[in-house]
Amino acid sequence: MKKRILVTGVAGFIGSNLAKRLLQEGYFVTGVDNLSAGTLENIDPSVDFEQLDIRSNRIQHLFEGIQAVFHLAAKNCLPECMKFPVEAASVNVMGTANVLEAARTTGVRKFIYADTSAEYEGVTEFPTKENVIKPIGVYASCKHGGATLCDSYRYLYEMNVTTLRYFNVYGPAQDWRRVIPPVMSSFIIKMLHGEQPRIYGAGEKRRDFIYVEDINDFHLQILHDPRTNGKIFNMGSGINYSVKEIYSLVEEQLRTGLKPEYEAELPGEAEITLADITAAKLLGWAPKVDIREGLRRSIQYIREKVLATVQTDRFADSAAATRL
Repeated sequence: MKKRILVTGVAGFIGSNLAKRLLQEGYFVTGVDNLSAGTLENIDPSVDFEQLDIRSNRIQHLFEGIQAVFHLAAKNCLPECMKFPVEAASVNVMGTANVLEAARTTGVRKFIYADTSAEYEGVTEFPTKENVIKPIGVYASCKHGGATLCDSYRYLYEMNVTTLRYFNVYGPAQDWRRVIPPVMSSFIIKMLHGEQPRIYGAGEKRRDFIYVEDINDFHLQILHDPRTNGKIFNMGSGINYSVKEIYSLVEEQLRTGLKPEYEAELPGEAEITLADITAAKLLGWAPKVDIREGLRRSIQYIREKVLATVQTDRFADSAAATRL
C-alpha cells in the first residue's frame, strides 16, 4: 500500500519541490500551508492541500493515516525575524510544538524536522560538523527551540525524528518574492531584466549551496532507512562560494555585461557557511548536481515560469496606475 506523507510548508520552495518528488515516487501527499510566503501555483494539483496555519488547533485531522511528516513550515526571512521576534518564536517554536503534538496524538512514527545551518552562526571552525552549534540570531534561536522540542518528543514519546540542517538550498520555485530574495534568484531575475544585480557588503561572504533535488534524494532515503532515525544531518554540498563568485557564474551563463551594484551590509548574517557532510555520505548519499548545472536549471525555470509572472504583475500595476 502506498504511504501517505504530510508536508507542512508545502507551498514554499523546498516543500513544493519535495511534494512533487514524492508524488513522482508514488506516495500520496497531504500538504498544509497558510500561504503567508508560499504560493498556490507552487502546489502540485495532486496534493491533498489544506490552507491552515501550523499553529491552528484544526490541523490534527490532517495527520490521521499519515506515515511520515516533513515539517518545513517556518518563518525564515532573517530581517523579518529580527523585526518581529515574537511572531518568529510563535511560528517556529509553538508551531513546531503543535505539529509534533498532532503527529503524536495520531500515531505518526516518523518525523523529519527542517532545521537550519544558521545554528552554526557563532561557530568558527569549518567545515562545520553536526555536534557543535552556536545559534545567535532570532531565526537561529527559534529554530533551535523547535529542534529541542523534537528531541523531547523523540526521548519521551519514542517518535523517530530525523533533523536536517539545510545550508543554502537553491533551484526551481525559490522564493524570489521576498523583500530581500535569495542571492541566486535575485541575480538571475535582475540580470534577465537588464538590471544590475545587488550585492550587500563587499560580496566576500561565502555560502555552501546545495541543489534542491539533491536534498530530495536524502528526503526519500530517510523514509526507508532506519539508520537515519534519531540523527542530525547537514544538507550542504561541502563546497562554498563567495557572493561575487556566484555573480560571476550567473554572468558566465547569461553574458549580460551588467556589473553589480553594492549596498550596505545586511546585519546578522554569518561570514561563512560550509557543511561537513560526512554523516550523510556514510549512508550512501552525495550531491550530484554541480553549481553550473544547478544554475542552468534555475535560469531555465525563471525564464519559463517567473518572468511571465513578473511581466504580468508589472502590466497589472501599470494598468492600475493608469486607471487612477
